[in-house]
Amino acid sequence: MSRLLGICLAAVLSLAGLLGWGAAAAAATVEVQMGTDSGLLAFEPSTVTISAGDTVKFVNNKLGPHNAVVEGHGELSHTDLAFAPGESWEQDFNEPGTYNYYCEPHRGAGMVGTITVQ
Repeated sequence: MSRLLGICLAAVLSLAGLLGWGAAAAAATVEVQMGTDSGLLAFEPSTVTISAGDTVKFVNNKLGPHNAVVEGHGELSHTDLAFAPGESWEQDFNEPGTYNYYCEPHRGAGMVGTITVQ
């Protein structure tokens, strides 16, 4: 009887693995460019939707310097300025919610964005 129980348990665990039950989803990384390819002072894309635990990688593209300040969340903000093209940093977003952010030097020019974490 215990041999049959062991075989049944192994079959259930194998099926669960095939269906992805109990498997943790891998975190994703979404890239946001600071300064568009066409030379606009904007984040590209300016709106992203991610899952809790995902990462946003901010990459200085054009017309720096840039940074990303998340309104009301100093712990998620990167206030240091990125001057060199290709300079980047990553920020994890673990809590669901809507996060509005901006580039300090170019906020008046409309360089703002939104990250929605589900």
